[in-house]
Amino acid sequence: MTHSSDAGGAGETVPDRGTTVYDLAPGCTLEDVSAGNHYHATVNGVVEYGVFVDLSASLSGLVHVSELDGTYDVGDELIVELLEVRENGDLSFAERDLDDYVTESVDAGGDVDVADLRDSVGRTVTIEGRVVQVKQTGGPTIFHVADGTGIVPGAAFEEAGVRAHPEVGREDVVRVVGEVETRDGALQLEVESLSRLRGEAEAEVTDRLEARLEERAEPAEVDPLVEWEAFEKLRPGLEAIASRLRRAVLGGRPIRMRHHADGDGMCASIPLQAALENFVASVHEDPDAPRHLLKRLPSKAPFYEMEDVTRDLNFALEDEERHGQRLPLLLMLDNGSTEEDTPAYRAVKQYDIPVLVVDHHHPDPDAVAPLVEEHVNPYLHDEDYRITTGMMCVELARLIDPDLTEDLRHIPAVAGLSDRSRAETMDEFLALADEAGYSEDDLERVGEALDYAAHFLRYNDGRSFINDVLNVACDDEERHRELVEFLSSRAERDVQRQLGDAMPHVEHEDLPNGAHLYRLDVDEHAHRFTYPAPGKTTGRIHDEKVLETGDPVITIGYGPDFAVLRSDGVRLDIPQMVTELSEELPGAGVSGGGHLVVGSIKFVSGTRETVLDALVEKMGEAELDEELRSTLVRDDD
Repeated sequence: MTHSSDAGGAGETVPDRGTTVYDLAPGCTLEDVSAGNHYHATVNGVVEYGVFVDLSASLSGLVHVSELDGTYDVGDELIVELLEVRENGDLSFAERDLDDYVTESVDAGGDVDVADLRDSVGRTVTIEGRVVQVKQTGGPTIFHVADGTGIVPGAAFEEAGVRAHPEVGREDVVRVVGEVETRDGALQLEVESLSRLRGEAEAEVTDRLEARLEERAEPAEVDPLVEWEAFEKLRPGLEAIASRLRRAVLGGRPIRMRHHADGDGMCASIPLQAALENFVASVHEDPDAPRHLLKRLPSKAPFYEMEDVTRDLNFALEDEERHGQRLPLLLMLDNGSTEEDTPAYRAVKQYDIPVLVVDHHHPDPDAVAPLVEEHVNPYLHDEDYRITTGMMCVELARLIDPDLTEDLRHIPAVAGLSDRSRAETMDEFLALADEAGYSEDDLERVGEALDYAAHFLRYNDGRSFINDVLNVACDDEERHRELVEFLSSRAERDVQRQLGDAMPHVEHEDLPNGAHLYRLDVDEHAHRFTYPAPGKTTGRIHDEKVLETGDPVITIGYGPDFAVLRSDGVRLDIPQMVTELSEELPGAGVSGGGHLVVGSIKFVSGTRETVLDALVEKMGEAELDEELRSTLVRDDD
């Protein structure tokens, strides 16, 4: 039973204060009483052989005339001792005249953790925790209460559509008494009483909540899919992010996941979405919680654009107002590391929205660090883009839900192939995928299918469709295979058409450092507004030239105000080049970034020739590097 008293702790006697007499709340049941204890009772009927008394709305029994000392009428109050609980549930009492006693209140139902509610269906229970959401419906007010083991909705009724318990708001620590019931297969509480805790009671529950959150937010202990010394530098950061994400779910905070809309970005976000949805489902008794509390949002640009952050803030504030949700946590995947992200971050900073970043683009840590709470990036540990975001997020997903491991074994290889990683462990990732039934050709086709789907989905997450393509949480293996074959075939058809029309217009020159430079005006000599986009077109032309020459190659695909860059065997520090061009060409509006071998630059259209000439000059001075040679190069022997 749950007690509250100004006099001290529960028990039959309190030293120097007399006998304890329990005052039961209206919802108390048989589980809240014990033979031998004393209770406050109210007479509800008088008969020749005694009086019937109520201890609560559902607890009544007889005080036999032989156990009565006085004469009573209906409504009179007395103190009784519970003598016996018979097998049929009948209660028998004896009147007791106590000169020295202490009253202790008993809330209805025993204290139950949310995680154990399924064993209490049909019973009245007490939950102590924090209100994490208050939603007013056309009928009851729904209070979502978190106790560190889970989150349960409680329906409190006033008049239809009228706010119940207006004195209780989100973030308040409360004691809820209610009957556990099922609604459409899900659990909820039918609230009988809801009170805000203060003082010592609030502090006690808060401390218990914090201890439970800290324990359950701990990431799972999993061995890495492959042993990789470089990756171990990142593991503490990934564990910290896993803990933050688990804690957000346990605390009822929504999560908005922003990812770059390319193969690596989807290999990062899809496994993590599956892991988080599973964890949300294990925490929340509301079956709709995974859909309402987790949003995966693709971003076309490799940074957080103002267009994206404006949408995100608008939806977050609307959800807070309309659905009583907390403001979300923002998780950036395969973007979010550069100075270009900071304007959006400064907008987010105006609200209670923490930002976590997992990325492998070349970062601007000085610009980003003050605006994000966790940042995992291989460049921060003297590593580079070869550790892709997809590789990192597969391990992150396993830290949240290790049961997904078997479904994710092929994904690091897809991510590596999609982002042209030259990691020393790629052979191990390919072998891992092969054990899962994927050849390297299969993986390439999955990557092409993802890229093709992302192009047409644009700002839509594609949800189950993309899951089927990547074969994560997909319940039909044959459908996955047929879908990948269809999409990758269409992608290759469109690429070949693009190459056939664009290749005659590719310009070539030899750079002073010995590299080949190929250029294409993709605005004039490639199909626009269809697949493949300029970046993909430039990449495929680059691959063709690498295969054709076997030498160091740089390829530029440019339009009126942008250029897409690819390199092979040349150490292009694209972020550094962007910084230098911005300083050297005032008024050109140069911005952009990327990796050592791939990137993009934007500029004012009227300065295109000036920017491109300066860019080519820097490329001609770049150092050649055998370690950056593509695996596409053919062995003539």
